[in-house]
Amino acid sequence: METQKEKVKCLIIGSGPAGYTAAIYASRAGLKPVMYQGLQPGGQLTITNDVENYPGYPTGINGPQMMEDFKQQAERFGTDVRYGIATSVDFSGKPHRVTIDEQTEIEADTVILATGASAKWLGLESEARLNGSGVSACAVCDGFFYRGQEVAIVGAGDTACEEAHYLSNLCSKVYMIVRRDEMRASQIMQNRVKNTPNIEILWNSVTEEILGEHAVEGAKIKNTVTGETTEIKVTGFFVAIGHEPNSKIFQPYLEHDESGYLKTIPGTSKTNVDGVFACGDVQDNVYRQAVTAAGTGCMAALDAERYLASLEDH
Repeated sequence: METQKEKVKCLIIGSGPAGYTAAIYASRAGLKPVMYQGLQPGGQLTITNDVENYPGYPTGINGPQMMEDFKQQAERFGTDVRYGIATSVDFSGKPHRVTIDEQTEIEADTVILATGASAKWLGLESEARLNGSGVSACAVCDGFFYRGQEVAIVGAGDTACEEAHYLSNLCSKVYMIVRRDEMRASQIMQNRVKNTPNIEILWNSVTEEILGEHAVEGAKIKNTVTGETTEIKVTGFFVAIGHEPNSKIFQPYLEHDESGYLKTIPGTSKTNVDGVFACGDVQDNVYRQAVTAAGTGCMAALDAERYLASLEDH
């Protein structure tokens, strides 16, 4: 099949809060952005039922509806939103080249990367089935719905400790399920968790199944040393075993940390390649919230606009 070619001023890859915000700003600035939505149009928010912490929605909104609102706003200003996945890139020269679905080559003066990150999951059938019905990968997003209830969280790193502590302020009890007899988390985070009376750490433990037909009702936990299984009664089950940035195809060209998060020049969305900008969770392993992603999307569009203006000046 012959490769189709197309030239654009601004290409946006990814379509969560960061991508759509970048699109709104870029299209209002006359950059005529073309956006490819990627594997999960709308990003991680499309598997989030209720979003209650985004400003401007006083009664909350469900994630898919919110992303549809963002999309319509971007399209209203002229963003060309398309289905498709970036399958390879060449950032070695100008213009930047991005291949979509292995058949369309886009030449772009500026590229905004908003490909996000994907939560790592345990891989259980019950986890997938109850995702959004008690199973969540974001305690800060969803912990509020379990006020006064008993919940469980899986993980042993700093994020898991931070989220367990966050949940302990809302929930009556938090079970922390840790695979080994020690944690990976920093000592200060471990101490915080161990000194919180309503957090119970289940050491040497793995989750065999999340219980419940239509919503989480409990979890079956196996002790890897004794082989004994027990059931705990919980209404919320949080998975905090890490995220993986969707950055693999960009890594040969762009600086990234050991986990694959793209590095940007502090205070900007600029990568180490001129004209390529990164925003949202693909470059943020700290906050990972819709509102912070949207903020960096705005930065990326403004940075792209200034970059293009500087080229015209020359």
